[in-house]
Amino acid sequence: MKKHSFKDWMIAVRPWSFPASAMPVVVTLAYLFWMKEDINWANGIWALLNIVVFHAAGNTWSDYFDYKQGVDMKDTFGAKTLTDKMFTPKEIYRLSLVLLLAALAGGLGLLWRTGFPLLYIGLGGAACALLYPPLKYNALGDVVIFMAYAFLPTLGTAYVSTGVFLWDVLWIAIPVGLITVAILHANNTRDMQTDARASIKTLAMELGGRTSVILYCAEILFPFGWVAGCVAAGTFPLWTLLVLLVLVPAVGNVRVMSRFSGKGVAAIANLDEMTAKLQLLFSLVFALSFVIAGLFV
Repeated sequence: MKKHSFKDWMIAVRPWSFPASAMPVVVTLAYLFWMKEDINWANGIWALLNIVVFHAAGNTWSDYFDYKQGVDMKDTFGAKTLTDKMFTPKEIYRLSLVLLLAALAGGLGLLWRTGFPLLYIGLGGAACALLYPPLKYNALGDVVIFMAYAFLPTLGTAYVSTGVFLWDVLWIAIPVGLITVAILHANNTRDMQTDARASIKTLAMELGGRTSVILYCAEILFPFGWVAGCVAAGTFPLWTLLVLLVLVPAVGNVRVMSRFSGKGVAAIANLDEMTAKLQLLFSLVFALSFVIAGLFV
């Protein structure tokens, strides 16, 4: 069996994708700080690290099934760990199981520190990771990503940090979650032809190119209107309008996607990566705005 370096293993788990799962936790902690909640920071950091491990498990699990299903091939974009023979399918499968077991152990530790209700969040997260491939192949991947990287992390982080379920955190799950889903949607819009070859269905394929462009633009731009509306309603502090500064790169992403209809796949080849960077920037500014408001208001 080929010996792998630490760098190889890092490539396999794709750490550059981790902000998609980590940022909802960070924003939630910042929101709770602004709300003057009594935060258990140890549990909050634990939750942050644990969701990253879950994410790594989900990445490798998805890569394994995408390869076995014929979704990922030498001519497709994205992860090349299996198509370039860097790893064998068995190695990626085993890595995924090890990561999943580590995440489950971490989740049980948090369950012991907090309470039984966390089990529901944990089971939901595990189900999202394990069922993501078949659901993605049937046009439900976007729903799973929103659940796994918006709804569950915000509720779970609030619970382990405060000891109670705070449903108000879902106000922040919407904008961060939509941009996170846009990462997948950009990927699926780009890969419509190769996904069709593998006989799977994604939401982008079901909608078609023109509607997929419109949906991506909505997923990118709606969060800014959502934040502004929440400020107007008094749900968010005025400081959160700082996220409007991120409109500049957001509009840049929208312009890139708008070229898809005329120039095809080449125009959006790197849009998923651009969207991931946008999600990170939006989330960092969003979190910072809550911290500022908590310190000075």
